[in-house]
Amino acid sequence: MKKNTKLASAGRKPQYTQGTVNPVVQRASTVVFDSVADMHEAIKERGNRTLFYGRRGTNTHYALQDAITELENGAGCALYPSGAAAISQSLLSFLKSGDHLLMVDTAYEPTRDLCDKILSGLGITTTYYDPMIGAGIKDLIQENTKVLFLESPGSITMEVQDVPALVKEAKAHGLITMLDNTYGNGWHYRPLEHGVDISIQAATKYIVGHSDVMMGVAVANEEYWPVLRENSYLLGQCTSADDAYLALRGLRTMPVRLQQHEKSALAVAKWVEQHPLVDHVRHPALPSNPGHEHFKRDFDGSNGLFSFVMKTGNQKAINRFLDSLHHFKMGFSWGGFESLVTANRSMAALRTTTGWEHGPIIRLHIGLEDVEDLIADLEQALAVYESHL
Repeated sequence: MKKNTKLASAGRKPQYTQGTVNPVVQRASTVVFDSVADMHEAIKERGNRTLFYGRRGTNTHYALQDAITELENGAGCALYPSGAAAISQSLLSFLKSGDHLLMVDTAYEPTRDLCDKILSGLGITTTYYDPMIGAGIKDLIQENTKVLFLESPGSITMEVQDVPALVKEAKAHGLITMLDNTYGNGWHYRPLEHGVDISIQAATKYIVGHSDVMMGVAVANEEYWPVLRENSYLLGQCTSADDAYLALRGLRTMPVRLQQHEKSALAVAKWVEQHPLVDHVRHPALPSNPGHEHFKRDFDGSNGLFSFVMKTGNQKAINRFLDSLHHFKMGFSWGGFESLVTANRSMAALRTTTGWEHGPIIRLHIGLEDVEDLIADLEQALAVYESHL
């Protein structure tokens, strides 16, 4: 099957749909058994989509897990209450005291905080590496290095990593590779097809797509799925059946939403790129973006997220710019139907290895509004920005 047909039918086994189009919403904490034999069978098969206990999941959860597993071409999918939980629990499933972690320097800020504030206290050390290091990662691998963590494109600054080169070195040294694939979403990018062991997403973003559910997912290959599945369960991770249903519903329309997000974001990015106040735009699909050649080689498309860097600026100008926007709302998420904006005067606090020598950076998520309205909104806000320099 081709991609659209595959996604439309994924996770719709008769045991999940029970005669309807969509899987039923099955809420449960306790699963009851008719006999001791049935209970023992459920215990034996508890990791294989068999009703056992609510935290293991119901048929609603299994339908979503099957669909995302098919989307990312993995062996299994674990569900979590947020993207941050998916990252933390994936790492904690494989790291122990005395281990060393290689973390990309452009990682999502809560991922960095996890390393610096939680993992460090457990005796796990972290080295941050330049996202553009490629095969040079071999020089940072230590005897106790266990995991190589990637995020491509990088959070806010959008560097696209040479994943095959990084994975090749990781495999040569026996490392487990994990990649935050929230940008690639399984539709535009499938890390396991490029040798990554575990693909992680904040399903809160494009899978759900409507800014009304918190959820994380992690898809593993055959080698690491059994450990990820069991350790995530032991760490107490679960989601509600209602949230799983909403994620399934969002998944069905994700391709057409992404198509519009991509088209609109490219139009806005190209307009922003020509503005006299703007130094440059960070959009993976633009040739000027760091690692664009890797994006062009590995990705099937982009989405609504990009950043742009101002030539100069101050906090007052940034604040007035943000306050003057109408269609762009201030918020810390993205991937929904609405346009959002965040801004950083400096990235220095969020970078350890690569630094930041540019001006203020503004991140946009382009929603499903009309492009002309969004551009007009940015135009007037940038005029306000200029008046406060």
